[in-house]
Amino acid sequence: MADVQTISNLRQKTQKEILKKANVIGVGVGRKETAGKKAEELSLKVFVQEKVAVSALLSKDLIPKEIDGISTDVTAVGEIYSFQNPQSRHRPAMPGISIGHYAISAGTFGAVVRDATTNERLILSNNHVLANSNSAAKGDTILQPGRADGGKDPQDRIADLERFVKINWKDGGGDDNCPIATFFESLLNLFAALTGSGTRLKQVRANAINLIDAAVAKPVNNEIIEDQILKIGAVSGTAEAAIGMTVKKSGRTTGYTEGVINTLDATVEVSYGSTTAIFEQQIFTNYMSDPGDSGSLIVSEDNKAVGLLFAGSSTVTVINPIAAVLAGLNIVI
Repeated sequence: MADVQTISNLRQKTQKEILKKANVIGVGVGRKETAGKKAEELSLKVFVQEKVAVSALLSKDLIPKEIDGISTDVTAVGEIYSFQNPQSRHRPAMPGISIGHYAISAGTFGAVVRDATTNERLILSNNHVLANSNSAAKGDTILQPGRADGGKDPQDRIADLERFVKINWKDGGGDDNCPIATFFESLLNLFAALTGSGTRLKQVRANAINLIDAAVAKPVNNEIIEDQILKIGAVSGTAEAAIGMTVKKSGRTTGYTEGVINTLDATVEVSYGSTTAIFEQQIFTNYMSDPGDSGSLIVSEDNKAVGLLFAGSSTVTVINPIAAVLAGLNIVI
């Protein structure tokens, strides 16, 4: 049986050619594994992102079962990332890191999406991250990292606010009331007060329910952002949420985490500090996020977009369905 030095010598001699093969990302010395169990035999380890059927590979990309009489062992390890700090400044910037409107603390750069009309690349996150909870205007500066992580304008400007879906507050704050209805509401309430009646009228706001907390920003140039999410990789397409589905995210505060969807079609009241908003058709997972993770894209095990994280507690994470986000902002993934 070959020893470590012998196999290391073989590694040095062969690694250049092995690393040229499709899907191969590394080579080393280690114990051979069969069905998850390590054998005593040492082997030349060939690391791939994922195992591919032999029939799907070209002959030049096949790893021989042994080289110079030494066994090889192909092992899938996924994509290997550097331990990047999601709260630091990154250029190009990738989804999964700190970002925010210049007037807020910080949230998460969720994903790179495209405008469904112009096909322009855009940055996706929450309204309360990119649009300061309805208080922003188109063209406002977006910083990476967010202000809480040291971001400053103009040196850390990465994008400008493009558009957002307005959040309707439970108490009506920020709603555009009908002026005629407001006039009669005031007149009748004045009459009620003069006659000693305790009854008061209040407009019923049909739009007080929300589906999404979402916004997009336009990067200052195409080269300043990249598509792959930190510690997750490329996202392709969408998937409908299902109870029991395992999902994952990469966020500014808690980094990469996984969770399981346990509730669909939820109506929930969400606090925004000084006011609250009611959301319908929401998705719940177990706890998988903290403040600052808002805006993270929630994806399935096979990297399909499932929803947009926007709220949570010490026991649950709350997510907007991805179909509503795409429709509401006129974007595609």
